[in-house]
Amino acid sequence: MDGNSFQGNIPPTLKNIKGLTVLNLTNNKLNGSIPGELSNITSLQELYLAHNDLSGSIPELLGYSTSLLHLDISFNNLQGEVPKEGIFRNLTGLSIVGNNELCGGIPQIQLPKCPSSKKGLPKSLRIVVPTTGGILVFLAALALAGFLYTKFKPGLRKELRSPQTTKIDLPMVSYNDILKATDGFSEANLLGKGRYGTVYKGTLENFAAAVKVFNLQQSGSYKSFQDECEALRRVRHRCLVKIVTCCSSINHQGQDFRALVFELMPNGSLDRWIHPDIESQNRNGALSLSQRLDIAVDLVDALDYLHNGCQPSIIHCDLKPSNILLTGDMRARIGDFGIARILNEGGSEASANSLSSIRIRGSIGYVAPEYGEGPSVSTYGDVYSLGITLIEMFTGRCPTDDMFRDGLTLQYFAKSGGIPGNVMEIADSNIWLHDEANDSTNTENITRDQECLAAIIQLGVLCSNNCLEKECLQVTLLQRCMLSETPTSVISD
Repeated sequence: MDGNSFQGNIPPTLKNIKGLTVLNLTNNKLNGSIPGELSNITSLQELYLAHNDLSGSIPELLGYSTSLLHLDISFNNLQGEVPKEGIFRNLTGLSIVGNNELCGGIPQIQLPKCPSSKKGLPKSLRIVVPTTGGILVFLAALALAGFLYTKFKPGLRKELRSPQTTKIDLPMVSYNDILKATDGFSEANLLGKGRYGTVYKGTLENFAAAVKVFNLQQSGSYKSFQDECEALRRVRHRCLVKIVTCCSSINHQGQDFRALVFELMPNGSLDRWIHPDIESQNRNGALSLSQRLDIAVDLVDALDYLHNGCQPSIIHCDLKPSNILLTGDMRARIGDFGIARILNEGGSEASANSLSSIRIRGSIGYVAPEYGEGPSVSTYGDVYSLGITLIEMFTGRCPTDDMFRDGLTLQYFAKSGGIPGNVMEIADSNIWLHDEANDSTNTENITRDQECLAAIIQLGVLCSNNCLEKECLQVTLLQRCMLSETPTSVISD
């Protein structure tokens, strides 16, 4: 009964249906509250009420159902406290995203606490101690956007100071809509495969979209879907991939189906541009120096927003070139929030993340070393990944290349790039395929390019520094990145 534009309240008399195991009312126009009488259907195992206009609180009686295994009430207007019993303790079978007024529940759901009559300190009197990673991103933003990028693109200073945001509009789509949009999940529309699903290009109502279909047979995919929905529900920023809608339904075989629909990025992933195929290594198949600087600033801007502009902060946990997508004008959009984590007000990871000490924290070569020492994550991990990505962008070397063995790492390889005279030896040769950076007769331009490359590669090395002591990181970045390592010709007119 999904996708039929049914209107009105959900009739409590549904409780009288005998033998009902699955009730799917997704993608209709139902309103009113969820009747607690549904818990009396002793055979009911799956209840799907997503993408309606339901309001009021979630009936506690649903938590006492002994048969309910899957409950999807996402993208309604529900409010109040989430129950803590039964299905509401089953993270893999529960979906409540898109209800911005919900609170409470078990800690693993990571919802804000419900209001109480107790009065706390005014927000204006609270002192927030920034995390090490937050400081790193802030200083990296200054180092990149302040003295490098504005030298090349002074006309965009206003844009960097006041990043544009986008409002997420979530129209209702059904499984049939997704099936039609992707031409039956045709191989011809396949864009790529990831850890938890497959991405297809498609068209929804004449809108070019990228459809991420989750492989629910893969362990952790339900949680990944919920985490990504929850993270994307909280963010509004021009440098993050825009989500269009999601689909939480069942397919024609009666199996659970989950998908996210994003705005299609016409130029694909950054990874394909840094490491182009042999056939595409020409003037049109590589990124210029100015394009790479554009992308670098977008990344810093996005991370600064996630760590410092969101409340609570969001840790991406998997920043790498293949998760960075490019618009038609070659600007960066960070995507894939499937393993993103949300920090609590104290700056530490919420308790949901401590359930598994082996939960995936990123990709080999880009994940911060300390993630292997325990289950917690921090903003520092994203900054480490940013550093590796910056080095890769400007050297063309992947951290997992065969050359990096026997103690040789990408960071060690890049350290010599901190000296302008040596930077040409490690810089990506594809940068010079563009005329704008290939004027060998202009000594001033050559010197400027070398100083710029040296500074940004050194910034990548500093961001991926393995020193974990807060004092060391703060002093190192403040003195070396903002003072000592800044080329004079880059910051002076």
